[in-house]
Amino acid sequence: MVKYVNKSEKINFRLSIVEKNNINLGLLKLDNKIKKIIKIIYKKLSLGGKVFLCGNGGSAADAQHLAAEFLIRLRPNVNRNPIPAISLAMDTSTITACTNDYDFKYIFSRNLEALSNKGKDVLIAISTSGNSKNIVEVLKTAKKKNIISIGFFGKTGGNAQKYCNIPINVPSVITARIQESHIFLGHYIFERVEGLILKNKKYNKHN
Repeated sequence: MVKYVNKSEKINFRLSIVEKNNINLGLLKLDNKIKKIIKIIYKKLSLGGKVFLCGNGGSAADAQHLAAEFLIRLRPNVNRNPIPAISLAMDTSTITACTNDYDFKYIFSRNLEALSNKGKDVLIAISTSGNSKNIVEVLKTAKKKNIISIGFFGKTGGNAQKYCNIPINVPSVITARIQESHIFLGHYIFERVEGLILKNKKYNKHN
């Protein structure tokens, strides 16, 4: 049993649970968009495309986390060939070189420009505020290269929403709750995509 220091602490914890549950219920309104995203990612992967992901801070960790789920393994009972997913938050040398020689706002767009194939890949940009300059820049690059962009944002979507093909706005302004929803959405979408591509002979067994 959880022991609380005082009554207000118990109330605050309970309110946080209620708040999180309300956000989850709000995500149900995004059902059609989620289904569309699953179909797009599956189609691009089936045609030889890749999934690129990016974000800053905790969102960078989410991008790397989700990329690893496709590259290595998502579910412990499912073994299959690796699925191409790349985090654009590269090594420290690449990040610091771009920041030093150009500008921090290009750390993702520079990498996407170099590694992506025009019209073939998918970009997932993760930002709680939607106002990060490097997220806006990478979305602009995706548009120029005809790469479908998916955005995981907060309630308003920020400036990035204008440059994104399919924005997913979590109905909250609290950073922690938004991030929790982003990783949930990422896991759900990737599980559904994995389920579809397991039917594809290219991925249905582990080498």
